[in-house]
Amino acid sequence: MGKKQNKAKAPDSTIALNRKARHDYHIEDRLEAGLTLEGWEVKSLRAGPIQLQESYVMIQNAEAWLFGAHISPLKTASTHIKPEPMRSRKLLLHRQELNRLIGSIERKGYTLVPLALYWKKNKIKLEIGLAKGKKAHDKRASEKERDWQRDKQRILKQS
Repeated sequence: MGKKQNKAKAPDSTIALNRKARHDYHIEDRLEAGLTLEGWEVKSLRAGPIQLQESYVMIQNAEAWLFGAHISPLKTASTHIKPEPMRSRKLLLHRQELNRLIGSIERKGYTLVPLALYWKKNKIKLEIGLAKGKKAHDKRASEKERDWQRDKQRILKQS
């Protein structure tokens, strides 16, 4: 008989989710992008909260930037650095991906929305979505569909 190995569960790699984006937009495509962060930001992400709800992605000078993401600085941050929690952060994407995104945004009327921030092999990645805005009646329809799925699961579970 072989030895049983204790497999420890991997810790949850998700740092933050933007649930509001899925409510407000139809997500057509998803991309994974790296982030350029400073040292205090990485330490803060390991320890504390980040807010993606009010953030957005813009393309300026053929580069993608994350605006409006709030990373709370640690209280034990270095004294010689002034942390700026709302600074704009550059996204790291391949040139082909950037060109495709630029074309979609300019020609087809899409927008870029940050969906999730997570760890991947000790690197921080941002999942961005190529999205179109929802109208008010679309939001109501998606809520109605979600409620129906929940009720259907309850009914099936009872019988």
